[in-house]
Amino acid sequence: MTINTNFKLLGKLNREYLTISAMIEIYCSHHHYEKCKKVNLCEDCESFKNYVKQRLDRCPYGINKPTCRQYPIHCYNDQEKVKSQTIMRYSGPKMMYKHQIMAITHLINDKRKVKALNQAMTSNRKIRKS
Repeated sequence: MTINTNFKLLGKLNREYLTISAMIEIYCSHHHYEKCKKVNLCEDCESFKNYVKQRLDRCPYGINKPTCRQYPIHCYNDQEKVKSQTIMRYSGPKMMYKHQIMAITHLINDKRKVKALNQAMTSNRKIRKS
């Protein structure tokens, strides 16, 4: 199954996507070295990256979202959630060496409080479709 990812994420969604993409690249380059020697990411990591972009696009908190760890609801299915946690646990400490600004921004956003979900919050997908 291919996921269409030919769309642009707005606001904090794009910053979070770039951060998780950097984490996926770090993880893939260390764990799937043989598979991703010739290309940037292996097929499995590339499909996970597309899945993440789709889930961020449909996030009910919209463009002003906090980090996913703080959510009362979870958008990822169980298998992808475990994969995300594995990638972040491995890549998180390494982000301070490779992408310092992304890592610090992510840590700051992780400390912000989650606002209650309300009608004014709209997903990126709904904004794109209107």
